[in-house]
Amino acid sequence: MQANNAVPTVKRRLICIVYESLLLLAVEMFAIAVYLLVTFAAHSPVLDAGRGIFVILVAAAYFIYSWTGSGHTLAMKTWRIKIASAGAGRVSLRAAAIRFIFAWGFVAPALVLIHVSQLLTTRAGTSMAVAILVGNIVLWSLTALLDKDRQFLHDRMAGTRLLQLPKPEKKAAKAA
Repeated sequence: MQANNAVPTVKRRLICIVYESLLLLAVEMFAIAVYLLVTFAAHSPVLDAGRGIFVILVAAAYFIYSWTGSGHTLAMKTWRIKIASAGAGRVSLRAAAIRFIFAWGFVAPALVLIHVSQLLTTRAGTSMAVAILVGNIVLWSLTALLDKDRQFLHDRMAGTRLLQLPKPEKKAAKAA
């Protein structure tokens, strides 16, 4: 399948992100299980911090490997979205790493605000935390509307772009 120059809609990309989140959750659950087995489920400030770092590194490995290899993750493949360098070529390791770091703009500001304000300590705070997180995702998504090529801010910063792949040809049409 060759990529054309069509850009996937923001709606399509957000739906893909929801699917990606579910797939990443499974990957991270497995990673945490491995970490707990290796550390014998011990707890200490160092081990707890190590678990957080390990989870981020596993996510980075998953995304960077997918983006530099096939050009898409499983969720992106399902939604026929491919990442390419600005020149529509293969994504370099450097560009994929930069994209991963800046893509945290979707959630990092909200997570910092939620943590600093300790919103997760009450039921009302939890609702507010969810609203802040959703608001952050919506605001970051709106950066695509500010870009002439409709790319997210992290794609612009990394020198990458998302492309909409064409629908595969139907098998009946091939046989005719």
